[in-house]
Amino acid sequence: MVEIVVKSKIKEVIKELRISADLAKALNKKVEQLLKEAEERAKSNHRTTVMPQDI
Repeated sequence: MVEIVVKSKIKEVIKELRISADLAKALNKKVEQLLKEAEERAKSNHRTTVMPQDI
């Protein structure tokens, strides 16, 4: 799995609570799944560029 999400950036968003060790890993998995789905949608629309509407 590619590391897309940076834990320090999560801390910039979640300021008042602690962040579990597994949060970045779970979020990373979710983002990777979202990107793969967007890639498939772009392909099904015969495009070679993933666009915001693919999400």
